[in-house]
Amino acid sequence: MKILAITNQKGGVGKTTTCVNLAASLAANKKKVLLVDLDPQGNATTGCGIDKAKLKHSIYDVLIAQKKLYEIVVKCEKGGFDIAPSNRDLAGAEVELVNEIARETRLKQAFSTISGYDYVLLDCPPALNLLTVNALTAANSVMIPMQCEYYALEGLSDLVNTIKKVRARLNPILEIEGLLRTMFDTRNILGQQVSDQLEGHFGDKVYKTVIPRNIRLAEAPSYGLPVLIYDKTSKGANAYLALAKEMISKN
Repeated sequence: MKILAITNQKGGVGKTTTCVNLAASLAANKKKVLLVDLDPQGNATTGCGIDKAKLKHSIYDVLIAQKKLYEIVVKCEKGGFDIAPSNRDLAGAEVELVNEIARETRLKQAFSTISGYDYVLLDCPPALNLLTVNALTAANSVMIPMQCEYYALEGLSDLVNTIKKVRARLNPILEIEGLLRTMFDTRNILGQQVSDQLEGHFGDKVYKTVIPRNIRLAEAPSYGLPVLIYDKTSKGANAYLALAKEMISKN
């Protein structure tokens, strides 16, 4: 079971878009996938067509109330994968976890109650907080979605340092799986320059697949669908299918 934390403390870089669409693309390649929504905003949950207001249980109950992970999992019927959903309850989890014993390993402990998945994708909040640390402690590796712009490089160094600290103190097997260039516009010269810098510095850690700016990718969440279901002929759908195949061949 490959557990992949998809994280970047910078917001708006395509983390949730990547989680939902990569999950659907891996499922289309006959892989069994669980998506875990660790963001209190619950965008991955609504992006899978699930009403947050009607949830009886969420990932909050796993982290705080000691519920078993399999007890809260629901199906993303259209996407062909499972999801551990989130809602606003999760916003209080960090405060409640502060004084708990083994607070950084709650999520890791929860994974001991499930099996049978090829991939578990962790959609992290846009912050280097206790929820993100739980994800990094539970994961085998990290995918970093990022836009090719100047400020993205500054934030990347902070994230890499956090990953190093988690590896040293909590999770010695944690590694960077890859950097994913998202919302890429080939007409943007600065974007191409940053992309070249990434490849020069990180080498084969940069995915060959690039996710383009695509209106269908932006529209799909409002219908509660992965883009592969919303418009399977779109550039966005083809890009995430290519990413899934690249990941499968890499692993």
